[in-house]
Amino acid sequence: MTDLAGLLADADQALVRTVDRLDDAAYAQPSLLPGWSRSHVVAHLALNAEGLAGVLHGAHVRQPQPMYASPEGRDTDIADLATAAPADLRERFLAGTALFSEALAAMHDADWDGRFERTPGSPDFALPNVPLMRLREVEIHHADLDAGYAAADWPEGFREVLLESMTKRPYAVPFAARPSDLDRTWRYGDGDGGPVVTGTSAAIGWWLTGRGTSEGVTTDNGTLPEVESW
Repeated sequence: MTDLAGLLADADQALVRTVDRLDDAAYAQPSLLPGWSRSHVVAHLALNAEGLAGVLHGAHVRQPQPMYASPEGRDTDIADLATAAPADLRERFLAGTALFSEALAAMHDADWDGRFERTPGSPDFALPNVPLMRLREVEIHHADLDAGYAAADWPEGFREVLLESMTKRPYAVPFAARPSDLDRTWRYGDGDGGPVVTGTSAAIGWWLTGRGTSEGVTTDNGTLPEVESW
């Protein structure tokens, strides 16, 4: 069984090191996400940690709560926090990271038997998905910062987790992914057949999240399937 907690602890440490290395001017520079500066990415990571920590704490004390009050509130909070001074934003991010770690450590086995909503009235998720959700946020958005850490730096354990978890998303046509550096094939979409996508696991994972320009990824029929941005 994959040690998600261990992968997340390592991912947190790497991300904290990157954020700590950013000078104040770097926060205002563009990230790899269209329309978002590095400040937006760090703000999102901070608020996501707080939201998921709240979900876990609510489950622990038997008072379920959603991640965010509303989709609009989530977006507004990110935009507002992104305008904070770099030192204040860094402090909020570090506090959120610690808060999530504490909430995760406080969970008992019985606390995981439940579901939660992203926003009130939205589709719900099983509580055991929370560590995976946070791990993906940390690793993928770490690369989005464009600050010396890229998909190629993702550890093998996360690359495997990412390729597996992305099989759960809807796809217009079925296809298979066969990474050159992992001895396994993943299938995506409903049904068999379809093109076989090849490349490194990092390149395939980056492409599956809708990022980049498909660099390092090819198919046996010359046409890449369409994927949605994550």
